[in-house]
Amino acid sequence: MANNKPKAHGKILLVDDDPGLLRLLSIRLRAEGYDVKAVESAQKALGTLHRFRPDLVITDLRMDKMDGIGLLKELQTRSPGLRVVIITAHGTIPDAVTATQHGAFGFLTKPIEKDELMSLVERALKISGTHEVNEGWAAAIITRNQALKEIIEQTKMVAATDARVLITGESGTGKELLAKAIHNASERHNKPFVAISCSAMAENLLESELFGHEKGAFTGAIRKHEGLFQAADGGTLMLDEIGDMPMRLQVKLLRVLQENQIRPVGSTTAKEIDVRVVSATHRDLQDLMSRGLFREDLYYRLNVVNIKLPTLNERREDIPLLVAHFLQLIAKEADQERKVYAPEAVEMLVTAEWPGNVRQLFNVVRQNVALSRSPVISGELVQQSLGKHAGKLASFTDARDEFTRNYLSQILQITVGNVSQAARLAKRNRTDFYKLLARHDLNPDTFKTL
Repeated sequence: MANNKPKAHGKILLVDDDPGLLRLLSIRLRAEGYDVKAVESAQKALGTLHRFRPDLVITDLRMDKMDGIGLLKELQTRSPGLRVVIITAHGTIPDAVTATQHGAFGFLTKPIEKDELMSLVERALKISGTHEVNEGWAAAIITRNQALKEIIEQTKMVAATDARVLITGESGTGKELLAKAIHNASERHNKPFVAISCSAMAENLLESELFGHEKGAFTGAIRKHEGLFQAADGGTLMLDEIGDMPMRLQVKLLRVLQENQIRPVGSTTAKEIDVRVVSATHRDLQDLMSRGLFREDLYYRLNVVNIKLPTLNERREDIPLLVAHFLQLIAKEADQERKVYAPEAVEMLVTAEWPGNVRQLFNVVRQNVALSRSPVISGELVQQSLGKHAGKLASFTDARDEFTRNYLSQILQITVGNVSQAARLAKRNRTDFYKLLARHDLNPDTFKTL
């Protein structure tokens, strides 16, 4: 009867100074459909690393000049996230402990059983973290996801023009990184890149930060202040969370985009500016426009080119390499040895839900590094970080929004939908309270009794 099992995929680099074992493992792995490269030393393995670009390395522990642990350490530096399996003829507990403490995915003992080999290879390839390094302008975006690679290519083409770009996507997907990449790839790259969140400050403060103010323009304006449009002159200004910009400032921004001039608060003189605007939001601007919360004419001014970033759940193959990058970054910041995740811990991270996307993943990795007393981060510690509902750990912003929505709902229930009374209880003016309700999609009429 024919074997209909689909052929496996993946590139495996074999390293062993025993020609017989190399030949045997190569035959077994190629028979399963893997692309195999076999070399006789660690030095040759490092020499072929970037030409062959393996998804997995299987190496003998005992070799001349550089042994398997030495090769493992070098691979972690050159290709963070690449999974390594160690082969040992001894199978002793100290060998296994040493291998795992240095970040090996697992180990095999000679003579190698075929089923054990294939099982370990299959598991390792699921969570291997190799990726092609992007060019310098987009080096901060770490991915091997095909959709995101295509977005990066699109970004490079857009960057060559001066078109305004609207970046959309959930919170924590890397919108500011992409905006910075657009700036880096543009002719403006030698000029300033400035970013500001439109939801992080009060309306009057945001107006002053963006457009500047004259001395004495308002109470507390003890000196003249140059706004971010002037600070970014010749370069790029990123307006993050543009969907949260108050309506009055939307009108002022529209005028700036039309005239390429800004008028600081308290000034009667307009100033010429040359700034590329890249905006970003996690909100549905079409929905905001339909509810009268975002200007349609401003939307079309900003949305000349739209780039939508995928969620982390849509690019799970990036999780291992992002984790490896974060571990390296955290170790460098703290000037400490880089910790590693146990294989089952990486599997948990790959399969978890990530409502906070890459930002949430980074927070979990940082927490795990801080709390792990061992150089190997355990699956139990990851489970604690993710909570009972794996992957449901909310970001600070999401947790704050959920609290605010629940608080507003509770007040509306108490006041039976009476907005004036609810605003007094919340110690907010009625106009601001209505804005809060709109921002959190709450309709006071639904709380009124029939």
